[in-house]
Amino acid sequence: MPRTTNRGRRAGTVGATMLAVAALAAAGCGPDGRARPATPPPALPKSAPTSVGDLTGWKLEDWRKYVTASGFANEPAPGYWSAARMDSAKPRPTPEYSLTAPAAPGVERDAPPAAVPAEPQPHPYGQATAVVGRLFMTTPQGDAACSATVVSDPTDPGRSNLVYTAAHCLHDGKGGGWLKNLVFVPGFNRDGRASHGKPYPDAQAAPYGRWTAVRALVSPTWLQESGVGARDQFDYGILRVRAESGSGASLEETVGGSVPIWFNAPRDQITSAAAYGYPAERPADGTELDHCDSPVAPGRLSFDRTRPPMYVIGCTMTAGSSGGGWFVTRDGKPNLISVGAIGDRNPAGYQAGPSLQDQAKQAFDYFAKNVR
Repeated sequence: MPRTTNRGRRAGTVGATMLAVAALAAAGCGPDGRARPATPPPALPKSAPTSVGDLTGWKLEDWRKYVTASGFANEPAPGYWSAARMDSAKPRPTPEYSLTAPAAPGVERDAPPAAVPAEPQPHPYGQATAVVGRLFMTTPQGDAACSATVVSDPTDPGRSNLVYTAAHCLHDGKGGGWLKNLVFVPGFNRDGRASHGKPYPDAQAAPYGRWTAVRALVSPTWLQESGVGARDQFDYGILRVRAESGSGASLEETVGGSVPIWFNAPRDQITSAAAYGYPAERPADGTELDHCDSPVAPGRLSFDRTRPPMYVIGCTMTAGSSGGGWFVTRDGKPNLISVGAIGDRNPAGYQAGPSLQDQAKQAFDYFAKNVR
């Protein structure tokens, strides 16, 4: 279980007991296949506004056309993600941006936050932390891993099969394509048998099984832009998954809970945050669930002032933690407000994640209701 603290339970405050509340509230190609060729990003529907950061004019049909045109396909070979393959997966690189170098014109940012040391979650992980897991994928450079979270499905309460992560953990963006062999493993290494290079049985690596991505959506902005910058303000992605085992139980029923997403959260109510993930770049190795508990309100980082500014917290988690959920406590329950998107490497001292405002809500609502 997360360690206990005496932090408050009002909206926007969070302690390491955050995920414990969730438990109480919850009743392609083969290994040697060639990478799919890069394809142009789908054209935005004609009704979309000029700015790809503002999709308020999109209608149901626009989202349908976009999801269809994005061409997601994912069919890992049976048994592809063995314990040995998961163990050898490299961390998905986290886009880097320096908060100490001079800012480019148009960039608005707060002073760099004080680094918050990442702390390992004690083994064995409780049911509460099973909502966080590792997301495995095959990139043009080889097998890789990010982090992700089981989120609540408002259209199917108690039976969610939805997973939230960062867009860069699913798609290479403009000029690239979808990553392959996408599989989510909740509660990875729950009992600690995979730690420190020790051999471990397959069931220990994936105590709640493996969940194959069957549908996906990333921000339309992510597919239309490139480079570190304004597109990272929309670095979010959603997966619908199914059990590799063929079990009829949902992901939420299997792990024992899910976390709602707090869209359009007022910044003045976010007075602290906790980021969770599986960092896999030194000194970490991807086997441990870590968390950074920021005791202060997140700072701001904006590359384009017309888009929601990113949240920034001090955190020493490294690559591999990308896509991991950021949580606050709202009305006594954990809510997801962001995911790990960009940071720095030497030394790792901060993370920034998108503020999930109108575009993210539109995308999620469409996906939950219509993409099966």
